[in-house]
Amino acid sequence: MAAPDLHPIAHENLGDRVAAEVLRLIASGEFAPGDRLPAERRLAEMLGVSRVSVRAGLQQLKAQGLLTAVRGGGTRVAEPPTGADPALTALAQIDRGSLADLLELRSMLESWAARRAAHRADEDDIAAIELQVERMRTASGDRAQVDMDFHLAIAKASGSVVYRHLIGVIRGTLFEMLRYNRDELFGEREDDAAVMRQHEAIMLAIKGHDGDAAARAMAAHLDWVRTHYVAAGLFP
Repeated sequence: MAAPDLHPIAHENLGDRVAAEVLRLIASGEFAPGDRLPAERRLAEMLGVSRVSVRAGLQQLKAQGLLTAVRGGGTRVAEPPTGADPALTALAQIDRGSLADLLELRSMLESWAARRAAHRADEDDIAAIELQVERMRTASGDRAQVDMDFHLAIAKASGSVVYRHLIGVIRGTLFEMLRYNRDELFGEREDDAAVMRQHEAIMLAIKGHDGDAAARAMAAHLDWVRTHYVAAGLFP
């Protein structure tokens, strides 16, 4: 993992300043939900402050619910609240029609995310997206999970902590949708080939930093999914 781009801390109100700097990194997406922070000693070295100041700053963010302690030592960025997610996932399992609503929301949100990823993705982000496309191509792993990982890689590449939190909240339901799509709805060999082409088009547009093309490719993919939902009677 590349060293985060930390800003030096002025030697005043150090605990508050440490908290502000870590919060800046969370807000910018440098530290994402679930990411483990560098050890206190390493953070102290990077910020040019004492471990006492680092500990004080991290404690402030823990008290606000932004960081959580890791069993055995260390600190992670808190995951978004998922209290409603199990109920929503259960609804998706028993009422496939609810997936139609989610698909329409995805059409708006993920086209935006693909456009933003095309504008903001760095080499590491693009490599992560390419990796998932290669896994898809070689059938390396569960198809639904690989599909999920592809869309999560785009979310990370978007650089939007707000979008990543939103995806975190609906993550279980999104996975249920992708599992249904890949294991039940797309039953033909040509369906898999079409999904592969569509994901490659999204990846190439992001890699080429073409925001309009990325948004169009994502919208085209989800419109294609919609035709299957219509055929299955999931839209009124």
